[in-house]
Amino acid sequence: MILPARFIVSPVSAAFPVGVVWFTRFKFQASLKRPSAVRIEPAPHKSPALLNSLRVLEWDKLCDSVACFAGTSLGREATKTQLGYLNQTYEESLRLLEETNAAVEMHRHGGFSLDFGGIDVALVKSAIQHAQRDLPVTGYEAIALSSLLQFSEILQLNLRAVLKEDADWHRRLMPLSEEILQMVVNRSLIKLIQQVIDEDGSVKDSASPALRRSREQVQVLEKKLYQLMDSLARSEKEESSFLEVSNVDGRWCIRSGSDNQTNFRGLLLSSGPGRGNIVEPLAAVPLNDELQRARTAVAKAEDEVLLMLAKKMQLDLDCIEMLLHSIIRLDVINARAKYGLSYGGTCPDLILFQDNNIPEGLESREWTLFLPEAYHPLLLQQHRQKLQKAKKDIIDATAEIGRRKMQPERVPRKGEPDINLPALKERVAALEQACPVPVDFFISMKTKVLVITGPNTGGKTVCLKTVGLATMMAKSGLHILSAESVKIPWVDSVFADIGDEQSLSQSLSTFSGHLKQINDILSESTAQSLVLLDEVGAGTNPLEGAALGMALLETFADKSLLTIATTHHGEIKTLKYSNEAFENACMEFDDVKLKPTYKILWGIPGRSNAINIAEQLGLPAKIVEDAWVLYGSANAEINEVIIDMERFKQEFRNLLEEAQNYLKLSRDLHESLLRAKRKIQRHRTTLRQMKLRKIEEAAARARSMLHSKARQFRASAAQKAQTTRVDLIQLEKNEKLNSTKNTIPSPQVSMDTVAKTGRTAELPKVGTLVHVSSLGRKGTVVKVDPSREEVVVQSGMMKMRLKSTDFRA
Repeated sequence: MILPARFIVSPVSAAFPVGVVWFTRFKFQASLKRPSAVRIEPAPHKSPALLNSLRVLEWDKLCDSVACFAGTSLGREATKTQLGYLNQTYEESLRLLEETNAAVEMHRHGGFSLDFGGIDVALVKSAIQHAQRDLPVTGYEAIALSSLLQFSEILQLNLRAVLKEDADWHRRLMPLSEEILQMVVNRSLIKLIQQVIDEDGSVKDSASPALRRSREQVQVLEKKLYQLMDSLARSEKEESSFLEVSNVDGRWCIRSGSDNQTNFRGLLLSSGPGRGNIVEPLAAVPLNDELQRARTAVAKAEDEVLLMLAKKMQLDLDCIEMLLHSIIRLDVINARAKYGLSYGGTCPDLILFQDNNIPEGLESREWTLFLPEAYHPLLLQQHRQKLQKAKKDIIDATAEIGRRKMQPERVPRKGEPDINLPALKERVAALEQACPVPVDFFISMKTKVLVITGPNTGGKTVCLKTVGLATMMAKSGLHILSAESVKIPWVDSVFADIGDEQSLSQSLSTFSGHLKQINDILSESTAQSLVLLDEVGAGTNPLEGAALGMALLETFADKSLLTIATTHHGEIKTLKYSNEAFENACMEFDDVKLKPTYKILWGIPGRSNAINIAEQLGLPAKIVEDAWVLYGSANAEINEVIIDMERFKQEFRNLLEEAQNYLKLSRDLHESLLRAKRKIQRHRTTLRQMKLRKIEEAAARARSMLHSKARQFRASAAQKAQTTRVDLIQLEKNEKLNSTKNTIPSPQVSMDTVAKTGRTAELPKVGTLVHVSSLGRKGTVVKVDPSREEVVVQSGMMKMRLKSTDFRA
């Protein structure tokens, strides 16, 4: 199949210069079409109750926020699909968390490039589809495939380099290290694509001889056409004041003014008032026809090259598909990791509860949910975006002020706003101070229902959403935006009834809408479900609502893993004192500032603040007194008890914070002492090493001196022995001379000779004490060498080898 070539040629609008021959070399692009959006399989079917729960918890917004950290288009879609699945088993959730932890470790190591933004996986997917259908790939698709293969190769090389330095990284990066090392990269395909495709996606001239010839033919024909147009323009110079060259559907023509007449013959292609006449000269028709055929030959040669690439891909198509899936999967994992790193997330300890049994390794006094300093992820994201925008406004305002100073003569436009830089800085400072308040959730294993009370806009609903989102984040393999040591239960589903569920289409009031959602939750929840109920029992008669709310919560206490509910009904608070599965908490309220603090007070039921607020807002005293009378003395006494409990709780919290500060100071002091101890030990070791070095140096000098003295002594002894031997030789000569002169030798001389000769022949035994003449001191014989007539004498620490003439007994 031969596809027609696409030509992108800018029309020539400038007047054709007379007497100048010019031409342009065209680059023929290789069918640079981008694929349509890739279809993602929908998530498994979810019940209406679960879909409504996800909607009120705004899970889709969180998925979009995480997906923004993916580097590829398919990675973003796959991230949303994976996070929207929510049907993972406990083992699958653990595997997702392991993958996220491994990606976080890769980022912290710094030796890996996890920037997937340079890969167009959609084009790679389109190239695979073309190859499967025996169609030529496009130039852009070939470049995208080459980029994918090169990125995978670099990722493998980086991982192998890290593992070569420390093999323990293989375990720390599991399971990503296995997946990266198992990727198959076709290096020959990379080389082939680089040989035939240019960086801009066009096919190179060197890709095939036929392509080179066809493009050269196109250039020659274009040059001839330009020369023809130039000659025609020269001949019409006298008669026409306006003449320019145009390109119509790839055919070169001449455009003239509507009132101008040309002398050359041609085909009138178009004409109209104000547009002039477009004429194709008859002399140019054969050249234009030949040019069209040459361009068709170019397109055919390009398609042959691109089809050849598709054939090469078919030989390794399964590996390319697996590589594409691996890269998309790594992009999804990397998006989860980057989200956690960006917002300071913590890897949760995911706990599985089955059939109300305590998980292995936990005791009954430990927590079902331990979530210290947890942030609502969407509120944190919203605050960050506002802060970034405010800082950007300061940068833009500063740049605008500088621009205006550079143009002092500039007249301000009407309605142009003044720039108030101090106000912008105050807004940034205010946003930095108004950070979202984290909440603490510490729910013990014996608690099945937590009842939270407090004033409106006090943060109860935010607390419910924070717990719900954190639970689903942990299940989906995301890090929790909380402090360290997070313990969170694995749940099969999170059900929520939050907000106004009024439905006009179904003729449901707010109360009926809530009841319908709660009834659906009641029928679908299991012993491993988390249930979140906002304002349970609200929207109807307070007594009936409270009774219905109490009955519902007692049912959920027996049915679900954990239920968290908010309410204004005082009767529901009393369930804690009759059922140990219930626990109370309330949102703290500042009576002085008349504002909520968004902090949770545990173990304390909330009290009514409406009459107190009305009194502080200046409502007449008579109305306040009547309100207290109508409210009842019993309720007032309960409120007083609650006030005392809140005060004791606040005092306890202050003491706890003080104890924590002292504990921190003690730990810091302990660390300082440990550092000082280590410093002293290092100093002691250094001093010991210095002393040992000095002793070794002194010993070396002493050994050197002793060796020098010993060499001197041996040299002196050898010199004396040589002298003695010379004397003996001379004495023997004299004796021989005397014996020739006197047949009877002198008795004295004979006796001396015999004495000396006997002394040289007799050597002392080992252990004999002898006197060394050269030292002037005594020594002990430790070795005797009769063959050399030498002995080894030790005197103190020194040993010497001496001749028999160098000592005496």
